[in-house]
Amino acid sequence: MFDHLKLLRCFSFTASRDWLFRQSFANAGLRSVTTDLSHGNSIASTAMHCWIPKSPNRSKPNLLLVHGFGANAMWQYGEHLRAFTGRFNVYVPDLLFFGLSSTSEPNRSESFQARCLMRLMEAHGVQRMNIVGISYGGFVGYSLAAQFPEKVEKLVLCCAGVCLEEKDMEDGLFKVPNLEEATGILIPQTPEKLKELIRFSFVKPIKGVPSFFLWDFIDVMCTEFVEEKRDLIKSILKDRRLSDLPRIKQVRVYQLWLNL
Repeated sequence: MFDHLKLLRCFSFTASRDWLFRQSFANAGLRSVTTDLSHGNSIASTAMHCWIPKSPNRSKPNLLLVHGFGANAMWQYGEHLRAFTGRFNVYVPDLLFFGLSSTSEPNRSESFQARCLMRLMEAHGVQRMNIVGISYGGFVGYSLAAQFPEKVEKLVLCCAGVCLEEKDMEDGLFKVPNLEEATGILIPQTPEKLKELIRFSFVKPIKGVPSFFLWDFIDVMCTEFVEEKRDLIKSILKDRRLSDLPRIKQVRVYQLWLNL
């Protein structure tokens, strides 16, 4: 039987790819910073990691790129970063419980994520911004714009069904039968679940990926904060109703659905 763990101990393809992303972000004029948002509160410590401009240009607008479920912010935006850095001061944070961001707060709502993002941006001197949010990042971006409309110029939601309701799962509007199955796919712990995630995420998914590559990705990217991420997913749907969705009037909102 093939021992994938033995191979991973020798060389990690995922860790190598992560290192390459770090170099590309640095080469694009960004630097890695972790900001303490606790403000002296020793009971609830919160720290958020973010890639920020090494030298912000005051003449450029600010752009906040918010990732969805998956590895970390670098993996979500690494391939597209240079399309933005020429025109914007780009900020690419890790949401709480992704990458290098975490909190001891029990709150798992997207509104709490949004408030932490706002505090992060203010800590870096950003008062006005544009936001792009993909999937779960779209939920967080929408919440940020709803809570702080005076801070947001434009909001782009990519593949983010912010209008969904809790009953939509029961009505069979999703390709998965229940929330437990959905969390198992979004936070894969086996190659089989990771393959399902790939099939759901891409119109033309990659086929024939060796299991040791999949185990490598899971080992590096999917084994930390598993329970916390499950709580994040559950919090999205819990008691969610379209009638409760706050309307955003001052911000220009764009909704995009992408076929990858």
